[in-house]
Amino acid sequence: MISVEEARARILSGLRPTPAEIVALANAWGRVTAGAVRARLTQPPADVSAMDGYALRAADGGLGARLRLIGTAPAGHPFAGALGPGEAVRIFTGSIVPAGADGILLQEDATRDGELVTVNEAVVAGRHIRRAGQDFSAGDEVLPAGRRLTARDIGMAAAANHPWLGVHRRPRVAILATGDEIAMPGEPIPPGGIVSSNSHALAALVRAAGGEPIVLPVVQDDREAIAAVADAVAGMDMLVTTGGASVGEHDLVVAGLAQRGLEVDFWKIAMRPGKPVMFGGLGGVPVLGLPGNPVSALVCSILFLMPALGKLSGGAGDPPPTIPATLGGPVAANDQRADHLRATMTLDETGSAVVTPFGAQDSSMLRRFALADALVLRAPHAPALPAGAPVRAIRLDAIGV
Repeated sequence: MISVEEARARILSGLRPTPAEIVALANAWGRVTAGAVRARLTQPPADVSAMDGYALRAADGGLGARLRLIGTAPAGHPFAGALGPGEAVRIFTGSIVPAGADGILLQEDATRDGELVTVNEAVVAGRHIRRAGQDFSAGDEVLPAGRRLTARDIGMAAAANHPWLGVHRRPRVAILATGDEIAMPGEPIPPGGIVSSNSHALAALVRAAGGEPIVLPVVQDDREAIAAVADAVAGMDMLVTTGGASVGEHDLVVAGLAQRGLEVDFWKIAMRPGKPVMFGGLGGVPVLGLPGNPVSALVCSILFLMPALGKLSGGAGDPPPTIPATLGGPVAANDQRADHLRATMTLDETGSAVVTPFGAQDSSMLRRFALADALVLRAPHAPALPAGAPVRAIRLDAIGV
């Protein structure tokens, strides 16, 4: 068995980002930039006022000075002339500062009487003026390559005058559930059968990670039927299978796909849940074989599939982020496998996370996982810990799971 870290590194090592495509800015949220985004204009394009008031020469803005109002400059309608000594122009937030002016008299610091303006607070040169290019200049890199676009980034790209963006294509992930006992939700359930939750849960996880899931029909435990899947996944960016990747005589995913050229990189990871994980390649398509157990499949997807999709999407493929937390109850010593305890999470009086693992951690208990807030990480051979001990945890809502 190999470690979680080695397995993730080996999965990521052969993955390459998907090709770039052009999408409308309105559809770019969550996508990863295929190249640096550079500003197509300067912002602000000229010196503009940061406040409502009067533009004037700071030298004329001493306390008690009186100036002659010669015009108004609403935002979007610049004053056409230039200020001379003893003159002022009515100005508003976002208005271009007229030629000749180098200070702004706030409207609350002025008294206006017809066309005369009295200064009630001395004006300081440059104050309340946003200089041209203060935010960014034409040609500046405003978003780097490899950035997953947030709402803030979309606003940045729009301000930089980009109606379209070059992003990596969403990775196409084929999802295959195998097993004679499997029925999809709503279908008749065979004797001794179970309803498949994996396909739908994994499809949702793939979407959360920025991919495009393609759910294949359930395939029975038959080598030839499994081998035929190779034709269906040609051109996909990844194939994810659930079930049939263990060592039982009916676990036929590896045997079936091997008939069509599957090359296995590794098989078995020192972790709980999810020991029987397989990774390999099938005609250039990466293949991740997950356990059929629903909790195991989801935990392994968080640890391996989500980083893989991050790299395929054009990102770095980082592991799921962890947070510091304290235990809400004691945990026993760990064995040779890394453990991922399903836990609830609360915040203490200081706002710090407190994670309390469920008493029963059986990997068949999907309801417990649905109620969990976090995965508490336990290294191989970690000692027993009391309540209050520090640990690291993966916060599930932070990764969209």
